[in-house]
Amino acid sequence: MTHHVKDMNLAAIGEKRLAWASRDMPVLEIIKADFKKTKPFKGKRVSACMHVTAETANLMLALQAGGADITLVASNPLSTQDDIAAALVKNHGIKVLAIHGEDTKTYYSHLNQALQNRPNITMDDGADLISLLHNKYKHQVKDILGSMEETTTGVIRLRALAADKKLLLPVIAVNDAKTKNMFDNRYGTGQSTLDGIIRATGLLVAGKVFVVAGYGWCGRGFAMRARGMGAQVIVTEVDEIKALEAAMDGFGVMTMKEAAKVGDVFCTITGDLKVIDKEHFKVMKDGAMVCNSGHFDVEINIPALKKLANKVNYNVNNNVDEYILGKRRIYVLGQGRLINLAAAEGHPSSVMDMSFSTQALAAEYVAKSAGKLEVRVHNVSEKIEKKVAMMKLKSLGIKIDKLTAEQAAYLSSWESGT
Repeated sequence: MTHHVKDMNLAAIGEKRLAWASRDMPVLEIIKADFKKTKPFKGKRVSACMHVTAETANLMLALQAGGADITLVASNPLSTQDDIAAALVKNHGIKVLAIHGEDTKTYYSHLNQALQNRPNITMDDGADLISLLHNKYKHQVKDILGSMEETTTGVIRLRALAADKKLLLPVIAVNDAKTKNMFDNRYGTGQSTLDGIIRATGLLVAGKVFVVAGYGWCGRGFAMRARGMGAQVIVTEVDEIKALEAAMDGFGVMTMKEAAKVGDVFCTITGDLKVIDKEHFKVMKDGAMVCNSGHFDVEINIPALKKLANKVNYNVNNNVDEYILGKRRIYVLGQGRLINLAAAEGHPSSVMDMSFSTQALAAEYVAKSAGKLEVRVHNVSEKIEKKVAMMKLKSLGIKIDKLTAEQAAYLSSWESGT
């Protein structure tokens, strides 16, 4: 199968959106131009399981310019932008198998196709592709130079795989790069999550009580944005340090059981399962809204909510399902999947410029290090991080100071003191 998309007639619209996104991705455009000259991926097959968005499309075009033969499949059934998928196939000859709203059977058939194309490099948003590789396609590991992982959830899964001594290939933890998580996770997720909630509900944020489950980079970003629009923000956490940080950042901190009684809008951003569970639904007030911005749809226990409900009214508003529990109503946004992609377009292109530039250079590093990388989870090199940061600063017209020789010597010495 060369492609499986919803409607090829959407390609013209997708091409316009792809081009619009590229205007805000100057660093990736520079890398793309360099790849076109150096061809680091010539003769190599790349299979990517990622959110099929305009920003991802620009990453795929950069890799293609570098000589890669690409297969792209969706990493989430609700994140695919069908017009982008069509544009990549029709106008750029990239194999795309992704349809917005695809069922689980179709989702996994696409994942299988991505691996049946025998990739030399893989890219993941959530580690589903590499998980399938380890379970069903172990015989292909010898063909793979390395993999990239873009999400916190995926890196957690891969580090667990490595800890069990079952990881079979080198992986670059792109998510753990500062040029990714400090910006994409904090500013990208923060803004796009709020965008998705507002688009789905038309909610006035000011004056509402927002409950943010998890105070990692994503949770921090979302809490900041919600407070900035006038919400009263409560944070729930299981990590003592992060809870303390949230308190000192001025947020209310309490258990989810306490927060469930007072919250108007709940958003899980933890990467774990059953963060909002049966006991919480039982005490939520009428009209409470729950959504998720973690990678998988396991953070809100929707099956438990369905059992509690007397009736479920699906799609009472676009991307909103109503669960009736006696005289109370609880609204689930985006089916409990990534709200920023289910109900909006995901992160702004400008912040994805850094994430995908880091991803592209990490892929180049894997290609150039063929057969030399140790089988483990690797961090992105400081050299790549600094290169992306400096290129982004330059694109923004920002100049920074440099250490003098004397300052550099002082910072690296132990002799000098008071």
